[in-house]
Amino acid sequence: MLRIFHNTTYDFIRPWRIMVVTTAAFITLGLVLLGVSWARTGTSVHYSIDFTGGTLIQVQFQQPPDVGAIRSALDAGGVHDAEIESFGTNRDYTIRAQDVAQSVSRGAAAEAQAPSAEQVAARIDTLLTNKLGKGVFHVVRTEAVGPLVGSELRRGAIIAILVSFVATLIYLAFRFEWRFGVAAVIATGHDILTTLAFIKLLDLEVSLIIVTAILTVIGYSLNDTIIIFDRVREDLRKKRKESLYDTLNRAINETLPRSVMTHATAFAATLALLLLAGEVIRPFAWVMAFGIVTGTFSSVYVAGPVLLWIERKYPRDAAGRRSLNAKAPKGAETARSATQAAAVRS
Repeated sequence: MLRIFHNTTYDFIRPWRIMVVTTAAFITLGLVLLGVSWARTGTSVHYSIDFTGGTLIQVQFQQPPDVGAIRSALDAGGVHDAEIESFGTNRDYTIRAQDVAQSVSRGAAAEAQAPSAEQVAARIDTLLTNKLGKGVFHVVRTEAVGPLVGSELRRGAIIAILVSFVATLIYLAFRFEWRFGVAAVIATGHDILTTLAFIKLLDLEVSLIIVTAILTVIGYSLNDTIIIFDRVREDLRKKRKESLYDTLNRAINETLPRSVMTHATAFAATLALLLLAGEVIRPFAWVMAFGIVTGTFSSVYVAGPVLLWIERKYPRDAAGRRSLNAKAPKGAETARSATQAAAVRS
């Protein structure tokens, strides 16, 4: 069996201050951009028609078409960011295009949007005819897509995130301690903020698939954090004469071979989707690739330091209180030495 990074003794926690400042700056930049966008346009991110409403057209071609040619024809005619998906066979496609008039009036009913949908459908029909030729395809159906599904989805996504937070807190508090649950939830909140900042920096269109990617990132990050915390619990049960700082470092090093193999495999699969998949799946691949990075980062440099802070603030017992409330040392190495010395004296 291949074993890499076995029996390592890296001090992962030591540069936590630098890492926290770095990720805080990244999150701040993303929040500033979101705020600026909201002030200018009334919306913080670029929503797809799943959230804003638009026009859905089902088109059937005589022969399997070149999707790139369809997209270039629509872009050249001013129909930008259209979602083109295969529908059943390789000759049937759906084209979803956002209409500016519809996106401005988000509360409009689908019936009121129908005339505009017909106009957009006629425009797409003309653009494809000019590009591909007459008789190459025919429009099967045209629908106006209202924004109601978007508001329901936003509400459902928020509820799903909150439920995952509460379930994680209860699970970790029951299996470990409440300290672990709080640290894991804060680390997951960090992942959501950094992912939103990343989406804004790349100006990705927020669609159903992006929401799916965000929820997947949450699960991935929580799983990574729980694995490290599970090893911390096992090491604490061995009652070694070492500080929680050293126990955390030991747990991260012990799970490092598994983490490297898992993250490298997941990142390689995501990279393949990013490079080889089509336009529809590419936003999902972008978010997942970043999610693997930020999820790994938060498991070490957010969950770990938060757990140490909670332990220092609310130590488990009298001995722990004396050791962890010893003179607040500067630097992780000094903190570790002071904690060990206090433990020996007690």
